[in-house]
Formats: sequence, structure tokens, C-alpha cells
Amino acid sequence: MNRRPLRPGLPGVFAATSAVLFPGLVAIGCLDRPIDLVEPRSTSTIVEVVPHSGVDKIDLVLGIDNSASMADKQQILAQAVPDLVESLVNPPCIDDKGVPVASALQPKGPAEDCPKGSRREFEPVLDIHIGIVSSSLGGHGGGHCPDLQSDLSCADTKVSKNDRGRLVSRADVCAEDEVVPTYADKGFLAWDPEQRLSPPGEKELGTLDGAEPGLVPALADMVRGTGQTGCGYESQLESIYRFLVDPEPYETIDASAGYVKVSGTDEVLLKQRKDFLRPDSLVAILMLSDENDCSIKETGFFYRASHTSAMPRPRAECAVDPNDKCCSSCGLPAPEGCPADPSCFNADGSVATLKSAEDPVDLRCFNQKQRFGVDFLYPTDRYVKAFSSPTITTRSGEVVDNPLFPKVDFEAGVPVVRTPDLVFLAGIVGVPWQDIARDPADLTKGYKTARVMAEDGTWDVILGDPAEGVPPADPLMHESTGPRAGHHPITGEHTDMSADSPLGNSINGHEYDTGGSDLQYACIFKLPDATDCPNDPTCAECRDGSADNPLCDPSAPTKRVRAKAYPGLRQLGVLRGLGDQGIVASVCPKQVEDRTTSDYGYRPAIGALVDRLKSKIGGPCLPRTLDRDDEGAVNCLLLEARATGGACSCDPAHARIPVDPKHAAAIDEARARSPESNWDCFCQIPQLEGEELSVCQNDVSESPVTPAGEPVSGFCYVDASTDPAVGNPALVARCAESERRMIRLVGEGEPSQGATLFVTCSGDSSP
Repeated sequence: MNRRPLRPGLPGVFAATSAVLFPGLVAIGCLDRPIDLVEPRSTSTIVEVVPHSGVDKIDLVLGIDNSASMADKQQILAQAVPDLVESLVNPPCIDDKGVPVASALQPKGPAEDCPKGSRREFEPVLDIHIGIVSSSLGGHGGGHCPDLQSDLSCADTKVSKNDRGRLVSRADVCAEDEVVPTYADKGFLAWDPEQRLSPPGEKELGTLDGAEPGLVPALADMVRGTGQTGCGYESQLESIYRFLVDPEPYETIDASAGYVKVSGTDEVLLKQRKDFLRPDSLVAILMLSDENDCSIKETGFFYRASHTSAMPRPRAECAVDPNDKCCSSCGLPAPEGCPADPSCFNADGSVATLKSAEDPVDLRCFNQKQRFGVDFLYPTDRYVKAFSSPTITTRSGEVVDNPLFPKVDFEAGVPVVRTPDLVFLAGIVGVPWQDIARDPADLTKGYKTARVMAEDGTWDVILGDPAEGVPPADPLMHESTGPRAGHHPITGEHTDMSADSPLGNSINGHEYDTGGSDLQYACIFKLPDATDCPNDPTCAECRDGSADNPLCDPSAPTKRVRAKAYPGLRQLGVLRGLGDQGIVASVCPKQVEDRTTSDYGYRPAIGALVDRLKSKIGGPCLPRTLDRDDEGAVNCLLLEARATGGACSCDPAHARIPVDPKHAAAIDEARARSPESNWDCFCQIPQLEGEELSVCQNDVSESPVTPAGEPVSGFCYVDASTDPAVGNPALVARCAESERRMIRLVGEGEPSQGATLFVTCSGDSSP
């Protein structure tokens, strides 16, 4: 094979810094000025220490909503499993222009070579853990979602309403003992085609229909087995947080004393997390949900949101401005400086409560501050920090290390750890696909990136500014039981179409009479098969044939022919907070009829996620253009640090040269970053020049050689963002549009097994 093997143990220690400075540009191949430690200063010079060891393992978490109405979306996600898996484990081969070669010539598996003159778009990932957590965390101390409850769809069998943030691998939600076999019975799947794990993991991909067993059919079965019998207070964000991040997941929760008390530690969950989550993996989270998040705070009286008793009325100020300092619950003392509110009390002096028509128990999770005077949910910033910050705050207020970002521990064999740029959250949530598509008339062009959404105002359309009380510009993203008036900002259609003009809006059909017991939809989509609601306990929308619901077939009103989604505002808030690490997609697919097209089902969502992940596989892409000298060299120093036990050798024949003493500050800085390391050998990897530089920058093969057939070893700089491009754009085709540049290592310039590579670049640059 000509495919370069991945290096599972390859570590790297990296961080942005202004402490190490190259004062100027350099000659080809080496630096002619020393590195000095200086105070940070604001100039056009950039200094970065860039991770160059490519990702060779991925831990993938699917956070799947398992409340009612999710079966159709789970089925669509199951159909997308081959796209998700094969995109990572068997990436396509591309030619020297970055175009995929003909499908007939593509490798059938990750071990096969690319056709001559082509290369993999990125290295196949040969080590993947895949697990599923549901959105069900019970009632958070309240009584509306007991841990076990009879369910009509399971012939009144008791099913779980509380999966506790643990991994689920159900084959049949109605049969607790029927599970999909997982890796060593640990609750997750392990892709291991080279059989390196102990015990070995799955080495076959298999087929979606199960005719050939393997990773694909097993994962599809797990997705479908998640089911739709879970708690209606969907805690998508908290469930993922519980599994990946929570430093103290509790064992029990109780509110019988009138306030929440949690106790014990969920050792089962911690063991699952330890087995699943590797310290140096890329973590990808794929969240699927058709409703807004309802992660209720598990402290104090907040459990009341999931209690069946009537809620106290809000103070009068809440109806005018939920952000008013006097907006509070009538069940609480008046805020300081606020007068008593006579509407808060009944004639007998008791606290006034909301009537059932004003407070349907199943609709407790939207517009809480306005409706109740209290926000019962965890702030979304909790999850932004969880997926991006090295520290988090415990229930007691103590700041502790984030389990998602462990520390380097050489004694424990952990020389490299995950950094925030290796954690991605993709949300397939309630938002019209037209709002977030690159082309609102053509989803085959894909979804916008987070950066584009920030630049073109998309976030204002789909989210607004919740902190300032500014609603989304798209009326369909307003949470409301009543009709919403206005025009859609993308399509220009009226959003207040009623049942008198059925399906008059291409996005959500029309507004309908919810009777105050449901929210209007953000979007709907046509299902491949109709559901006969009178004979299906999970289909309530069209059961009696009298509803004006846009999900029902106007010509056969007891048939449900469309599926729905509600505005996923809290999930979108987290995705916005994560910036480039967030990926937004719609749970309402454009179409589910033609599986051969790129806009089928959740294929655009999977494509958006893979596009972000591939920029980290095989080494990082650079956020800025580096300046070059007249000979094409960039001002970069590549140091390889190793522990050799006193047998250090920097051999030019193997693309290693001794570090000039004038660059001693770079070695000092490397040691300062990892004081516990036992490195005793630092070598410099040379920058290529002349003919070898051109070969490195233009030859797309895995092992480039000169026209005379001599192998090329060292590093070069490739940048497709300039005009003209520096090198072959195909080499950076996997990078995001804004980051199509990289430091390329070839031949024996590749990092050694067990080494740590420091890549430091500086010079005049542009974004």
C-alpha cells in the first residue's frame, strides 16, 4: 500500500502564545536569527504554536431525542449512518485538482490504495468509539416523568423515562433486555479494522440492511432502538453534559422535602465515560432533536417545572418585560425595591396559581420567565463552557478541571491531550433549512458555516438576542401557541397562513388552532409513508380527523403525512456560543424520497459535520496566511522533542538536524510547556528548498519524489488562499474555506513515533 500509516501514539503539546518570537524572516531551510523571549506586543507579527500531529482517533457521541414524535427522525438518521461512518473511515480519493475520482475507481475500504495520481482527501480514521445518549433524564426531582412509566406504544409495558445520561444500546425500546451487542459489553461500538484494540473491535463496515454484519447495521439499530417513549421534558444538553463533562454525576435525586437533594455518585456512568473517552481523541457530538431543550436545574425549587401541580402566577411586570427587575413569581417574595402585586393573591390571601388552560403541564419549557416569572432551566452558557473551557464549576461552586480536557500526565502515559479545537457540536435541530442553507433554493450546496452565519446575520434570523429580549427575525422561530404573523425573511412568504389556505407556506404549511395545548411549528417535511392515526397510539395530531393541523392529509384527515419540528432555540444558543466548533443543520430535511441526491435526508448535515472534522484529521489547517521570502521560505521552526534515554541523534539523512544554539529559547519554551516531560533530545526538521520545495508543494501523492525518483523529506508551506496559490490547492482541499493553508510534512520529515512536535511560525500575515 502507498497509504501512509497513522501514528496512534503521536503526541503534541500546543497553545497560542506571544511569548516566543521570531524577529524577522529567514533564509531557506533554517532560521538565521535567534528566538528570544519578549513581552507580548501588538504588531503585524503573528506567533503561534500549531498542533501538527493529525487526529487518529475519534470519540463520537450521538445525543438523540427520544421523546414522542422522534421515530421518523431517528429513521432518517439511521439511513444516514453509512454516510457518517464511511465518510470518516473510507474517505474519497481526489486528483491533483482536488476533484474526487470516478466512483468506480474509489477504494472499497480504508486499506485499499488510491488510483495512481490521486490521494485520499484525508487519512482514513482507524479508531472510532461511537455511543448514544438519549434526552431523557426523568423529572429532575419532579413527578411528571417517573423513572419507569407504562407506555401505550409498548402495550402498557413500563419503559424508562430516565436514562441518566448513560450510554444506551437498545434494540427494542419495549424490551429492556434486547440490546445491540457492543464493544466488550461496554455500551458503545468500536471501529478497529487493524485489530489493535484489546479485545479487538469491529473490523467490518457491513451493510445498512444487515445482510452483511458490521459497524453500519449495528449503529443503525442503536439509533432506531433509542425509541420515542422517553420523557417529554427533553434534556438534550444536560444529558450530553452528564455523560461527557459532569465531574460529580449524582446517583439519586429527591425533592420530597420541598427542595432538590442529590446524593451519591453514579459510578456506572463514570466507568462508561472512562472506557469511552480517550484523553487525546477528537470528540464529535451529533445532537438530533425536534424540540427545544428543557434541561431543568437540579437544585432548590426548580423541580417544580416538572411537577404536576399548578404553577404560581407571574407578577404583572413579566407580561410587559420579562427582563424587568420586578418580574418574578408570585410564589416568591417580591424582589427588593418592587411593590406588592395585588394580582398575585386570591381573595382569601392565598397565592394565585395559573389555570390549566394557561399552564399545560406538557408545555412548561418555553418562555418561562414571562409565563412563570422564573427561568427553571440551566443557562446555555453552562454548555458552551462545558464544551470549550478547561475548567467548570461544580454544584457547590468549586472551580475544577473539566473532564473533557484532561491534563498531560507523562507518568500515566498521557503525553498529549485534547484541546478545545478538537471538540465539535453539531445540532440537527428545529430550524428551517432555508434559513441556514448556502442557497435557500438549493440544499445540495450545503449548510453555512458558523463563521458565515456570524458574518451575514443568520444568527439574527434564527435566534435573535435572547439576553436582550430580541426575538428571531424569522417569525417561525418564535415559540407560541397562537398564530404568528409576518413574512419569512428568506423566502418572503406570509408566515400567518391559516387552515383556510392549507399548506400555503412552504416551510411549516400553515398556522393552526393548537387549542393552547401545543406550539406552532418551525418547519415540517413530507414523510415517505402515511400513518393511520386512529390505529397508532403514537399519532395524536390527526387521530379524530377534525384537526386543521398541517401534518394531516387534507384529503384523508386521519392520515399523518408530514412530520414536525419546533424552534430549537436553546440548542442554537449553544451552537452560536461555540463559534467555529458549532455546526447547525435542520431536523426538517428538504426531501426523503430520492436517496441518490446530496440533499436527501440528513446527508447535508452529515456533510457539514465531516467538513469540519476533516480539517483536523491529518494535521491542522492554518487560520492565517504566512509571509514568504524571495526563495519561498516561511519563518517557521519545527522542533521534535523525544525521550531517548541519552541516545539522542539528529541525523540529516533522516530529516533531523541539530538545533542551533541561538534557538535555545525555543527549547526552553517547549520544556516550560511540559515540565513533567522527560525529553532529552530536540531536533529540527528542515524546511525544503528548490526542486524539493516545489515537489512538496505540488505532488499530491503520499510519498512525493523528485523527477529523478529521489524521496523528499522535510516540510513546506502550502496556501490555496492566495492569488496565485502557493502549491497545489488539492493538498488543502480538506481545510475549511477560511483555513486553506498548512505546513506539510513529507517523507522522513514525518514526526517520529512517540515524539512531540512544536511548530512555531511568525512573520507579517493576513487573515
